[in-house]
Amino acid sequence: MHTRTARACTSCVRSISRTGRQQHITPRCHRLDSRRQYHRHFQQHSANRALPQSPLLSRHAQTRNNTGVRRFATAQTEPQQQQQQQQTGPLQEYDRRVRADLLRDDAHQRAIIENLQTLHDALKSYTPPKVVHPSPDSLDKDNQKPSLWQSVFGRQSEQNETKLPENLPRGLYMYGDVGCGKTMLMDLFYDTMPANILAKQRIHFHNFMQGVHRQLHEKKKGRGAQFDALPMVAADIAQSASVLCFDEFQCTDVADAMILRRLLELLMSHGVVMITTSNRHPDELYKNGIQREHFIPCIKLLQTALDVLNLNSATDYRKIPRPPSGVYHHPLDHAAAQHADKWFEYLGDVHGDPPHPATHEVWGREIQVPLASGRAARFTFGQLLGRATGAADYLELVRHYDAFIVTDVPGMTIRERDLARRFITFIDAVYESKAKLVLTCAAPLQNIFMSEDELSSAASTSDNPNSLPSDMRMLMDDLGLSMSALKSTSIFTGDEERFAFARALSRLAEMGSRQWVERGLGAKEEMEAWKKTRSRWSEDSM
Repeated sequence: MHTRTARACTSCVRSISRTGRQQHITPRCHRLDSRRQYHRHFQQHSANRALPQSPLLSRHAQTRNNTGVRRFATAQTEPQQQQQQQQTGPLQEYDRRVRADLLRDDAHQRAIIENLQTLHDALKSYTPPKVVHPSPDSLDKDNQKPSLWQSVFGRQSEQNETKLPENLPRGLYMYGDVGCGKTMLMDLFYDTMPANILAKQRIHFHNFMQGVHRQLHEKKKGRGAQFDALPMVAADIAQSASVLCFDEFQCTDVADAMILRRLLELLMSHGVVMITTSNRHPDELYKNGIQREHFIPCIKLLQTALDVLNLNSATDYRKIPRPPSGVYHHPLDHAAAQHADKWFEYLGDVHGDPPHPATHEVWGREIQVPLASGRAARFTFGQLLGRATGAADYLELVRHYDAFIVTDVPGMTIRERDLARRFITFIDAVYESKAKLVLTCAAPLQNIFMSEDELSSAASTSDNPNSLPSDMRMLMDDLGLSMSALKSTSIFTGDEERFAFARALSRLAEMGSRQWVERGLGAKEEMEAWKKTRSRWSEDSM
């Protein structure tokens, strides 16, 4: 307390004791009406205080999660903005972003968003049913004696599981090629979810299925081989989310294919509303997969329970120019090391948390991080991907870090196919978590997955662009080469791999934009410090 204020308070107390009656004490400063107003006033003034002028992110305005770990500030997490978006709906929010020049008005996208708005309006009055958790005994087939009918004709179908609530809103299945705006549309819908939907989740479908298999494994521990854990897992998921938003819905694994239809039916029977994005029409899912005939009922379920929307339009939203940020560097020269050093210093917290090795655990094995500082991690390409790693490892890393510096990225040919696949999976994990990625490469990005011979041959060969799927055509447009390039690329063989290849290049281009790097620099002081740093780096490179 200020000395002058303390004296004033003391004199007031003495006056009260002399008069013997209560008096209203009015301090010299403005007194707020409630504790809530005081905290809001304090936070606003704290946020506007001048911060030390330093290019390091550790000196910038910061936010903390409930574990006290620093994360990048982001305007999208502000309660006021979320409340405003929830009150307006996706169509009104789309119009607002168009007026603010954040998005381009597109008639095809507007028609899609009208479907999102219809679902939004239905959710406003939707109350999901209470989730009923099955008892473990009811799921143990060893304890169930089949009736004569079941003994003769086989196990009866699970009729109770497939009965859907009458008031269940129809979900959406949105599909389209790379660059059609799937991520933006899902962002728009999720950010404007009605306020009455308290339990919602957005997750990459691959990550979701990994979690399902992990929960199935946990539920089956100590039980017989005939124990049916899927209803328990579905009930737990429905309890935590009445609306599920899946990014990149696909099925490439036979283990997923065998349980997916029943899992989706169970979730919908609990009143879960599903919205998905995918690169394929439902009829194209799990094409040529093992025992695909058992997956056909899942396809029929998607087409009957969800509205299927084609997102493809004449506009490729990846082609909207984004100024480069300079996070990628090639070749691997002396400047490459300086490039990695300065970005690690900027994105890390070298003063508050000096660089040090770190260890994380996933599925009983350790993940070694050679250098960590704050929320940034630094690896060489070999350290990160040189051993057998997978999606679970990368998902664990993005849980702990917001920025990744990966050095010495080589060009990959047919001999490095496994490395290329791991690298693409890592890129997907970083992109989905909206983390920042810094690379030093032996070659330009478009050469990483294609050899020089393939590029030279493709550049001099003409081909009919209509002979390849649209996702591959867009990839060749990105590379500025003829359509035969992807055909001749020996490192990828199947359609799913080719699409993953196209998506990885598209996502690398987006993560290399200034818009991506500047996301999260919400405070004015942060943005000014970033601009000063960027200017200083430009001068250093002259």
